[in-house]
Amino acid sequence: MQKMGLRFGMLLIPILMLGTLSACVMEPTDQPKIKKEIKDVNQVARKEDQGPRKRLMILPFLDVSPDRSQELRDEARTEFIRELNKTGDVIALDSKDLKLDTQKMIVNGEYNLADLAKQAQSLGVAALLEGKVIDLKVRRTSDPVGVFRQLKTTFECKVRVRIVSAHSGKELFNTLKTVTVEESNVRVAENVNTDRFLEANPEILANLMKESFLDFNDQIISTMDKMSWEGRIAAISGDRVFLNVGRISGLQIGDILKVSDEGDEIYDPQSGNYIGKVPGRLKGTLEVVSYFGQDGAICIIHSGAGFKENDRVQLY
Repeated sequence: MQKMGLRFGMLLIPILMLGTLSACVMEPTDQPKIKKEIKDVNQVARKEDQGPRKRLMILPFLDVSPDRSQELRDEARTEFIRELNKTGDVIALDSKDLKLDTQKMIVNGEYNLADLAKQAQSLGVAALLEGKVIDLKVRRTSDPVGVFRQLKTTFECKVRVRIVSAHSGKELFNTLKTVTVEESNVRVAENVNTDRFLEANPEILANLMKESFLDFNDQIISTMDKMSWEGRIAAISGDRVFLNVGRISGLQIGDILKVSDEGDEIYDPQSGNYIGKVPGRLKGTLEVVSYFGQDGAICIIHSGAGFKENDRVQLY
C-alpha cells in the first residue's frame, strides 16, 4: 500500500499543480480532496502451482478507441514492464524479442494469443500478456450558482488484462479494472464548460493510464506463481547442454532438471482451433553446473540420452 501511495502521488502532481496555479488568482477556500476507487471483475479461476521465476512476455497495449495516442500506451507499457521486473518475482519481457509483426496477429481488436503462444515457447516464455484500454475519460462538474463554487474533476480509466499460457494456449487470467480518481476544490465562479482541461493537461491522462495497469501487478504475480515453470535446451556441445534459462530465472547450481521432448499439438476437430500440447516423452535428467550469458545455464547429463535442441526442461 505504501508503494502504491507513492506512485499514486506522482499521478496527482499535475492536478495539485493546477490547483496551485489557480490559487494564485482565485484564492480557493479549502484544499483539494482526493478519492480513488478501483473495481475488479475477475473472470477466470486459477489453480495452485509453484516454481522459480517465469518469463512473461508483454505485448503492445491495445485500445478500443483509435483516436487515443499510441504514445500514451507505449509509455504505460514501458513503466509496466519496469515495475514488474522490480518485484523480482517474474521476468517481464518486451514482445519485440519475438521478432514478428504482432499487429498481424490482431483479430477483431484483440491478439490471437493461442498462435502467439506457440511462437513464444522457443524463447522460454511461460505466458503472454495482453493489455487493453477500454475507456478513458474526464468529467468536470461544479455547483450551478454562487461566486465560490465546488469544482469536482473525475478521472476514470477502464483497462483489461488477459494472460495465456505459452505452453497450452489456455487463458489463465482475464480481469477488467476500473480506476476512478476524484479531485475537488473551491474556485471562484467560472464557466467550467470553457475549461480546456484535456488539451492543457495530457500528462494527467498518461499517468492515469499507467496507474491503472500498474494496479494489476500483484494479481499478475499471483497468477504466474500458480503456473508450472519450464525452460528449453538452446544448444548441445559434446557433454555440455546449454539452456535458455539460468541464474536470473532462479536456477541454482546443482539443480536437477527433467527433460522431455515436444508433445503433439492437439486441435479441436470441430473448429480446427489450437487447443494445446500433450506432455512429451521423458528423456532423462540434467544437472546445472554453471551459468553463461545474460540468463543461460550449462548442464551435464545426469541420466538418459537423446536430448535435442528445444527439448523442454523442468525442475525434477
